[in-house]
Amino acid sequence: MDIIKNISITSIFLGFALVLNTLLAIVVIFRERRDASASWAWLLVLFFIPLLGFILYLLFGHSLKRKHLFHWEDQKKIGIEKILEQQLAKLKDREFQFRNKATADSKDLIYMHIINNHAVFTEDNAVELLTDGRQKFDRLLRDIENAKDHIHLQYYIYKGDEIGKKLRDALIKKAKEGVEVRVLYDELGSRSLRKTFFKELKKAGGYVEVFFPSRFKFINLRMNYRNHRKLVIIDGIIGYVGGFNVGDEYLGLNPAFGYWRDTHLRIKGTAVHSIQTRFILDWNQASHHHDITYKSNHFPECGSHGNIGMQIVTSGPDSEWEQIKNGYIKMISTAKRSILIQTPYFIPDASLLDALRIACLSGVDVRIMIPNKPDHPFVYWATLSYIGELLKAGASVFIYDNGFIHAKTIVVDEEIASVGTANIDMRSFKLNFEVNAFLYDEEIAKSLVLSFEKDLKVSKELTYEEYQNRSRSVRFKESISILLSPIL
Repeated sequence: MDIIKNISITSIFLGFALVLNTLLAIVVIFRERRDASASWAWLLVLFFIPLLGFILYLLFGHSLKRKHLFHWEDQKKIGIEKILEQQLAKLKDREFQFRNKATADSKDLIYMHIINNHAVFTEDNAVELLTDGRQKFDRLLRDIENAKDHIHLQYYIYKGDEIGKKLRDALIKKAKEGVEVRVLYDELGSRSLRKTFFKELKKAGGYVEVFFPSRFKFINLRMNYRNHRKLVIIDGIIGYVGGFNVGDEYLGLNPAFGYWRDTHLRIKGTAVHSIQTRFILDWNQASHHHDITYKSNHFPECGSHGNIGMQIVTSGPDSEWEQIKNGYIKMISTAKRSILIQTPYFIPDASLLDALRIACLSGVDVRIMIPNKPDHPFVYWATLSYIGELLKAGASVFIYDNGFIHAKTIVVDEEIASVGTANIDMRSFKLNFEVNAFLYDEEIAKSLVLSFEKDLKVSKELTYEEYQNRSRSVRFKESISILLSPIL
């Protein structure tokens, strides 16, 4: 009787799991209306691991509601809409007076970002390229020390280690001096950070907010949608954007990764207003009591610091269009001579993969640099699979051997470039909140080329023949990872 009873309970349990999976499959296919590849990936997860698959879907799979996610009622006061209308009109009528050839040749890309992302084009910027962690944080700490009015700081990962404490203490000092200090960090990325870490900063008058915090202990139903942006704005005059987070590993102090190679930008010019706007939108989403309202000191007259043209482009799961990915594809499609890419993860969707394949087959010199070690195994093996596709088409692939490369850069024809937080993977394109600077200037593009060429000296080229001779175990790992790539 006990055996029969146990069989009955098991049958009921399995039946319940089957019904639950079927209902969830209907949601995935019909209600969520996600792309076919992601739907199939989730269906495979639900089929092979029924109950665990259901839990994984609740945590990682459901779509984010876009309505009213970001708001800032005072946005009109800085005149963004008027500027955009004027720029569009001038671009349409061919009246825009560009300062250099790279910018003039990119007017269709500039137009697309204005239409697609409301990304204001500015051409009075100076840009400093930062590729070393110590260099970046030394520069940032000096700027913080010299801050007079406000410091707005936002990172995906903020760790309470040596550099994290040093940065926090610098912020406490400025808050005590009367400087307005705000810190925004992502809860999942900064999960090791103790809640008391910023206690003294708050006592000193600083403000701290968390992006998409957990509503329930140990459970975050929005954990799949993270704010991956790294932004700093100082006095509305200096802006930082790029790949470095806050942690000792970014100084090369983690033996597991070794030297950390990344790319960050220090910007002075009107483009900082766009970075400031993005920070305020993110801050007001996270804040419940300390929303930022319009203040002229947040948007001071910057003056002309240089002549670099750029747009600050953002994207995220709240967007209908994948703005940064579209920017990548547009850049790649205009290439005549060369495309240089550095990325820690390379999991393109079909459209981006086709664009790169077509560039290779058209005789464009396509070079891609990836790390020699995985920090996410499934992502690493999926990366190798896609790399194989492009090796076959004629791309050159280099494995960075001097530690870990985390830079997210694209340079086309040594004229235009993109530097920011977005990796070349579906998570950055669809799930994470990202920000990139699109740069239209030969001088900064050539600086990025020189950095790439320097990295080549500590990299090993992966040939198509070597890739073809990979072991069966590697092929198996690639096969499994490629099936899951739409949801990695």
